[in-house]
Amino acid sequence: MFAAERRQLILEMVRANGAVSLRELARVVQTSEVTVRRDVRALEAEGLLDRRHGGAVLPGGFTRESGFPQKSHLATAEKTAIADLAAGFVEEGEAIVVGAGTTTQELARRLARVPGLTVVTNSLLVAQALAHANRVEVVMTGGTLRGSNYALVGSGAEQSLQGLRVSRAFLSGSGLTAERGLSTSNMLSASVDRALVQAAAEVVVLADHTKLGSDTMFQTVPTDLITRLVTDEPPAHDDRAATELQALADQGVQIAVAGASGNQGGDAVPARHQQQRRDVPLPAPRRGQIPGAQAGLRAASMLGEQSPGGERARVADLRRR
Repeated sequence: MFAAERRQLILEMVRANGAVSLRELARVVQTSEVTVRRDVRALEAEGLLDRRHGGAVLPGGFTRESGFPQKSHLATAEKTAIADLAAGFVEEGEAIVVGAGTTTQELARRLARVPGLTVVTNSLLVAQALAHANRVEVVMTGGTLRGSNYALVGSGAEQSLQGLRVSRAFLSGSGLTAERGLSTSNMLSASVDRALVQAAAEVVVLADHTKLGSDTMFQTVPTDLITRLVTDEPPAHDDRAATELQALADQGVQIAVAGASGNQGGDAVPARHQQQRRDVPLPAPRRGQIPGAQAGLRAASMLGEQSPGGERARVADLRRR
């Protein structure tokens, strides 16, 4: 394929998807990532796209949020590997919250096999992935449907999470930096994600390497509240992502790295991060969270749901730790 043909195809992919990783571009145009990076640099010089760490986006992509159809085709192998690894941190009988996103949707598909699990979510896609799991109970927030990512947002969603207490929150986002933590491009989504964080004793962020070093408009989780990051190994040439990963580890974030081939064997942490990684018990409730006896409230009563038989929906103990 000639350079002009490659660059035209790259441009079409970025226009169709909003953002595409270098790895995916190289796979589609059947060339090396080095060559693709050179093509992306040339297209950026013409003002046709913007480079991002490990990928390319439409001009002005800092504030632009891709819709679900576009996101679902980005870094699919990486998201699968991340979901496989993250599922291993969920225990039987646990109560967790899972936020909206294509990576968390992949995680939900794997959680369907965890017995006695209770999942609180504002994502229709997460709920759909668990709808036929006989041993998993799904509790949905209220709120207004945001069609671009099939999530419930707004004051109704936030109010339904007040008083909730679970062991872990699994969240994704649009960007992740050591300086600001996790961020997203939409104000309503960011507000609900912050409410999900307040409900959890531990925060697990799911983010592929293309999001490392990217910063977007609205902060959702400051770095000091992120307990663990589950990601994939940045390409050898992606110095910015590797540097950001190290900076996160230096700030005490536990790093779990999955291989694109689907590593499921536990924490796969590169040697350069192992000295920073540590396994710690769940932290004490954060400021603004409900400690002590109030934490034992059952999720169904907090969300005001009743079962058809008149009994309140059975929910696993919301304070596993």
